Amino acid sequence: MSKITFIGAGSTVFAKNVLGDCMFVPALAGFEFALFDINEQRLKDSENMLNNLKQNYNSNVTIKAYGDRKEALRGAKYVINAIQVGGYKPSTVIDFEIPKKYGLRQTIADTIGIGGIFRSLRTIPVMLDFAKDMEEVCPDALFLNYTNPMATLTGAMLRYTNIKTVGLCHSVQICTEHLFRDLGMDHEGIEERIAGINHMAWLLEVKRDGKDLYPEIKRRAKEKQQGKHDDMVRYELLDKFGYYVTESSEHNAEYHPYFIKSKYPELIDRFNIPLDEYPRRCVEQIERWETMREDMVNNSQLTHTRSHEYGSRIIEAMETNIPFKFGGNVLNTGRLISNLPEKAVIEVPCVVDRSGIMPTYIGDLPEQLAALNRTNINTQLLTIEAAITGKKETLYQAAMLDPHTAAELSMDDIISMCDDLIEAHGGWLPQFSKEVVAVPVTSRSLSNDK
Repeated sequence: MSKITFIGAGSTVFAKNVLGDCMFVPALAGFEFALFDINEQRLKDSENMLNNLKQNYNSNVTIKAYGDRKEALRGAKYVINAIQVGGYKPSTVIDFEIPKKYGLRQTIADTIGIGGIFRSLRTIPVMLDFAKDMEEVCPDALFLNYTNPMATLTGAMLRYTNIKTVGLCHSVQICTEHLFRDLGMDHEGIEERIAGINHMAWLLEVKRDGKDLYPEIKRRAKEKQQGKHDDMVRYELLDKFGYYVTESSEHNAEYHPYFIKSKYPELIDRFNIPLDEYPRRCVEQIERWETMREDMVNNSQLTHTRSHEYGSRIIEAMETNIPFKFGGNVLNTGRLISNLPEKAVIEVPCVVDRSGIMPTYIGDLPEQLAALNRTNINTQLLTIEAAITGKKETLYQAAMLDPHTAAELSMDDIISMCDDLIEAHGGWLPQFSKEVVAVPVTSRSLSNDK
């Protein structure tokens, strides 16, 4: 029996999306959906939910929850990763509150920035443990990573393990649809070309019937900027750098040195930037889960509509040999984006079929876009190195090269802040701590990128 293993399966809503989608793929009939999570209650919730879907749609897949990770992985053909190491408490709270003491404010803190760096440091060792198990019990499996920070985690897997890995994010497939809806434009029949890095990929071309739609997009965006709205940072980047970026304004506000600045506090209101947005979402989602759990977990009439997630479609293409095109996160091997570093993880159009995942060649990005990407790549590459080596000086360098952190703090304060974060995280960062403990892993029960 072929097997899809979901690590972090206690993320019940996300498991419903991805594995619910897989139930609608005829080529996956007879597959086992293997579920693993360290939270036994959440694991049981997801098992019950998926069995309800299975019965409602007469699916002949097998749903099986495992208490042993290696057994869940054994013989898997595909592995889906959706974990969160450290959870909202204590780790996310630490990621926000300690930098705040230094005057460094954040919005999401899951990609780069000081929060993204420390999320990477917590998660990369756990991912390498996954890879070690996979190399033993399912060495040929494809690892589909949905966990952030996307570039660092995918990069660590691709550079330091033998596991075939691709990183998947929501940003690319919803980018132009949301943009056009926001600007009151018709999205039907457009042709687009998107490439860059995760959360900072660029809408390089957007056309309909060969006509460039960017002039009209820029005209409407400039008009919209005259009033308050939820996408002001991206429209400002579009105005100043000439291209629209894939990920949301609340994310991009902290990827650049221009928007969250203690010397210019008026920018927060001007660009409608939601500081501390991710902790706020975490609290709301925890409260919302308590009310929606019964309806989802024990609902014998539960239904599902195939989502926009790439996961099931990639697996379907590999099983059927019918090609599928998607935006994937891969190494920049051979300089697919020729003015970005080869060690970088880039987000580019990919085609997948039975022969595997084939990323497309992009060539040079417009130089200003490549320059913005490189400011984030610098921190990503040093963060991976710090996670692998456990060298504090490399961690300090990663933080000092982060655009937002460097724009706000002195080098001495950055080093002091990193030391405070290491101490606060304690055993969650075994590579930096004298206190080496077993670090538990939670499912990504909270959405960490939307």
